[in-house]
Amino acid sequence: MKATWLYSLAVLIGGACFGILSTFVKLGYAAGASLTHIVLSQFVIGLVILGGMLVFTKRTSLSLAMIGKLLACGIPTAITGVFYYHSLQTLDASLAVIFLFQFVWIGSLYEFLFTRKRVTPRRFFSIIILIIGSIFAAGVLQTSVQFDWIGAGWALLSAFCSALFMYLTSVVGTDVPVVQKSFIISIGGLATSVLVFIPTLGSLQFSGLEPSFIWIALLLGFFGIVLPPLMFSIGMPKIGSGLGAILSTAELPVALFFSILLLQETVLPLQWFGVMIIFAGIFYGNVTRRSTRKDELNWRENDG
Repeated sequence: MKATWLYSLAVLIGGACFGILSTFVKLGYAAGASLTHIVLSQFVIGLVILGGMLVFTKRTSLSLAMIGKLLACGIPTAITGVFYYHSLQTLDASLAVIFLFQFVWIGSLYEFLFTRKRVTPRRFFSIIILIIGSIFAAGVLQTSVQFDWIGAGWALLSAFCSALFMYLTSVVGTDVPVVQKSFIISIGGLATSVLVFIPTLGSLQFSGLEPSFIWIALLLGFFGIVLPPLMFSIGMPKIGSGLGAILSTAELPVALFFSILLLQETVLPLQWFGVMIIFAGIFYGNVTRRSTRKDELNWRENDG
């Protein structure tokens, strides 16, 4: 029981990390940083931390093919950061995280496209609940909420990339030690980021940044590149994807809490109501999984 609690805590911490990032990115912009500054510094610092950890942790010999696959896994995580952080230039942190959260139903879409795993009626209904909750949580129904459609589009694209990253890391290099796997993936993410920002690298200046950006970059590297993949790799295999999905939704309240505490953003009651609906959708689609297994099998047999 104690071990299960610790694994659950690991996943909870991993999910909460994603909720923290949006606030620190907004603080980075306020400190004079550009999108290029934020993305590249995050990966460089994360890579340095993981490299230091790799010296003292387990490593194994990998084939060139496996190294190539892990490097490729870094592509969607880099693009996720580019799209998501770009959306934060026009969206509040409390709003952008709602669109990033759509990876929950996008992941089911990828499972169907790549493995032909069909969505059960229960999971389909839970996705509908998630979409309805997201509409309320995004605040698009309230005129008092400043909503930018372009920013929302960038944030939604980041959700598609985030879901792809989660899918790829769940099927690639499952036997590779956690720190080693994260280190190689981060190299791929840094290389991808450099390629994306090549047009702006020549004019990149650090003299205009406030000293506080150093601490912001350190926090982004730790909470964005180092901690989440380590925590998910430790906890997910032990507690299962159903409970893991519920716990990873910690990013939502954490994002809202930090946006209110550090950015003084306003989250309206109807948006909190939308968050509650989202939690209900996740709970409905996952927590009763065992009790409905027989119904799902019968549905598949009848459908076939």
